[in-house]
Amino acid sequence: MKSILCYGDSNTWGCIPLQGPDPARRFPPGTRWPGVLRRELGDGYWVVEAGLSGRTTVWDDPLEPHRNGRKLLLPTLLTHQPLDLVVIVLGTNDLKHRINASAAEIAAGAGMLTDIVAGSGCGPDGRAPQTLLVCPPPIARLDLFADAFDGGTEKSRQLTGHFAAIAEARSCPFFDAGAFIESSDVDGIHLDEPQHAALGAAIAKRVRPLLA
Repeated sequence: MKSILCYGDSNTWGCIPLQGPDPARRFPPGTRWPGVLRRELGDGYWVVEAGLSGRTTVWDDPLEPHRNGRKLLLPTLLTHQPLDLVVIVLGTNDLKHRINASAAEIAAGAGMLTDIVAGSGCGPDGRAPQTLLVCPPPIARLDLFADAFDGGTEKSRQLTGHFAAIAEARSCPFFDAGAFIESSDVDGIHLDEPQHAALGAAIAKRVRPLLA
């Protein structure tokens, strides 16, 4: 049995695109992209969801505490070890105006997470799990989150090149989500149901050869 950890933010958690101030609602397990990944891979694979709304790569958010992905990653790896693969899908929340990080800095933060996985010893027989670094799709039309992500739209379009460079420097497998999916125009940052389906299926195709 191959074990895969999906480490991400509200899109890994499965947040339904938001239209107002009501509490966030979640897509059912089989609709969320990790659930689609599990179904596409079939027998012989175990997929663990570790999605947290608001999670950043390495930044402390003063308005949403306990969302720093660097601080939470190793305890999560230790909880679910042994792991064959860790899929990291973070960076969107780093685009918030109050975080004030450049596209290059966001990618560098994601790179720090791959380093934690590489040094964790949480794979089979105490080895390091593999990591698939996923660049999130660009921000779409903003409405509800326009103030929070002020200036983030253009930076979101710059992430792919920086994430790819970080992955190449570490010989880490890379996946550009924006080549397969788009963020919802309902709120600009979350995925609708068809995009979850497309992302889960596309990542499954990328994962199979890594774990063959």
